[in-house]
Amino acid sequence: MTTVRPSRAVSRKTIRLLAAAYGLTIANLYHCQPLLTETSRSLGPHAAARTAGLLLAAGALIGLTAAAVVNTLIPYAAALAAPDERGRAIGTMLTGGLTGILLSRTVAGLVAQVAGWRALFAAAAVVTLLLAVVLTRVMPPAPPDLALPYRAQLRATVRLAATHRLLRRRSFIGACSFAAFGVFWSAVALRLTEPPHEYGPAQIGLLALVGAAASFAAVWAGGHHVAWLLIGLLAMDTAINATHLLNMSVVYGIDDARARLASVYMTVYTLGGVTGAAAGPSAYAVGGWSAAGLLGAAFLATALVLTFTRTENP
Repeated sequence: MTTVRPSRAVSRKTIRLLAAAYGLTIANLYHCQPLLTETSRSLGPHAAARTAGLLLAAGALIGLTAAAVVNTLIPYAAALAAPDERGRAIGTMLTGGLTGILLSRTVAGLVAQVAGWRALFAAAAVVTLLLAVVLTRVMPPAPPDLALPYRAQLRATVRLAATHRLLRRRSFIGACSFAAFGVFWSAVALRLTEPPHEYGPAQIGLLALVGAAASFAAVWAGGHHVAWLLIGLLAMDTAINATHLLNMSVVYGIDDARARLASVYMTVYTLGGVTGAAAGPSAYAVGGWSAAGLLGAAFLATALVLTFTRTENP
């Protein structure tokens, strides 16, 4: 099998455009988090099943399509960049993604406060459509890492995951850390709308500017004191995103098949975030803020154990 390389590297301007696309696309996964209470209130306690079902179906579609895009863009940018610019390109892409994550909740909260949560999603749809048009017109084609049919690519991806223990371990570390992130952000909107805080969507969104992930002791205390909550936010985002950057750098060094490596890692990583986002409100409903904090801490503890578990065969 012959490895295929792009005929020429693209400019840094193109990489920055891809990074912006990455940030705007990944933001679609996080817009809903500060709006959970507002959405629930607008539907009411006796919302029609058809309305709730449509909302869940649309959310699932957004999650699947946005995750597919973000899982593709980083290896695409890495394939287009010159070898000596590849590290810079990946860093630029991850910066764009982090910016999208951090600002998505703020933008969502502010727009929802002024025009309602439906207007936020309508605006996001327009932005996404315009982004698709722009990328279709300006993005150069990138050949695959290997000249293989689609089904063979899928089989090769599965074999890659089965062969490399280090890839599996780093993927699960990322999944557990992202699950903790999902637990926090899916539960914090519920907590902050209750006494003594009683925040609106704009205030919850602005809180996201401070940051987020891993000091659940401080976050736990934030159930009563916002200052502790802010400390936990800052520690959390710093730790989760630092872990993600480290994992990506390790994973890309395992093999030359970067697209397939990213596919394995980002699929497991995204599933971890989805699991945490689904489990957070359930934990909060059962045991309140303490239960959500303990669940997030358990995910992080699992990631910590995996990090310090040695593996002899990569």
